[in-house]
Amino acid sequence: MTALREDWKVLCGLFPADWEALGRSSGAVTRLRGFGSLNALLRALLLHVGCGWSLRETVVQAQLAGIAEVSDVTLLNRLRQAEDWLRQLCQRLWKDNGVDLEPALKGRPVRLIDATTVKEPGKTGGQWRVHYSLRLPNLECDHFELTAARGKNTGERLGRFRFHPGEVVLADAGYSHPPGIAEVVRQHAHVCVRLNPASLPLWDERRRPFPLLKRLKSLSRAGTTAEWRVWVESGEQRIAGRVCGVRKSEIAIRRAQRRLLRKQQQGKSTATAETQEYARYVLVFTTLPSREVTTRQVLDCYRLRWQIELTFKRLKSIVRLGHIPKHDDQSSRAWLYGKLFVALLSQKLIRVGSAISPWGYYLPEPPSGLQPLA
Repeated sequence: MTALREDWKVLCGLFPADWEALGRSSGAVTRLRGFGSLNALLRALLLHVGCGWSLRETVVQAQLAGIAEVSDVTLLNRLRQAEDWLRQLCQRLWKDNGVDLEPALKGRPVRLIDATTVKEPGKTGGQWRVHYSLRLPNLECDHFELTAARGKNTGERLGRFRFHPGEVVLADAGYSHPPGIAEVVRQHAHVCVRLNPASLPLWDERRRPFPLLKRLKSLSRAGTTAEWRVWVESGEQRIAGRVCGVRKSEIAIRRAQRRLLRKQQQGKSTATAETQEYARYVLVFTTLPSREVTTRQVLDCYRLRWQIELTFKRLKSIVRLGHIPKHDDQSSRAWLYGKLFVALLSQKLIRVGSAISPWGYYLPEPPSGLQPLA
């Protein structure tokens, strides 16, 4: 138990400096019934979201560890109330990790659309797909939906979201489909999506297939960028857009091509000469007008989406998504922010790990007005 208390103290040293003040100002704590402090409350919440335990299992473990004696209903209510607190903690940690969540497109509202498949704990746990939308830079989750991992109407599609005129929608290649692009345009929003040439056919001004591979030959050096005017067709609708591309570094190219070969060996896909050539570039389709947004701004904006994607990859591979609260949208969103917070803590711990002193933790700062001993 002493070791556990010491580990928690070290972990608290990675929290944003004002984490307790945020807990009070965010409204997460209107009363601490059952919890001795904010410290105990956050520790119990992280046991739930970080370990993937159910609410009932969490309260038992919290009692055994001497953290708190509360019911599962009380813990659920505290999780709901902590939604904004956990979101603000995520914002602070992202900045601590050196990522600016302010989009490159100044003055335009930006939303990040994504989905991830999760599995309940245990061998017989069910699989779910979490569909969510985050607003940048405040990380506000304005859409959260749980569906089965397989079956009708469970896939990634832009059509399940509602958009506001003028906003920019960032999404990965899983949303690179003509009907989804058409739905965003129909709602007078703009899209910025990673191009999947296999699922999003491109056409030129004469309705001929656009020769993208041929045009990519002009990107001969790492960091070279270019854009091309293209059209996407969905039924009778013809949508004007452009493809913004940048050539990857040689290291990134080799890494991407190895992933293709690994998927082929696993029987998940076929690594053709065409897909290996596409792996040399990052290609983004956007409906943003070129007179207002440059190629560089489009790519920088998409890069921010990728930063958050990396965090979710760590979330899935390291943190384990674990138990999903299916009680209501508020508790589900709070659970999502809690998972993000744990993933970002892991990222910060890795970053500072090499700088931690031989005794294994940071020395506390001396009180104001006092000088440390020589």
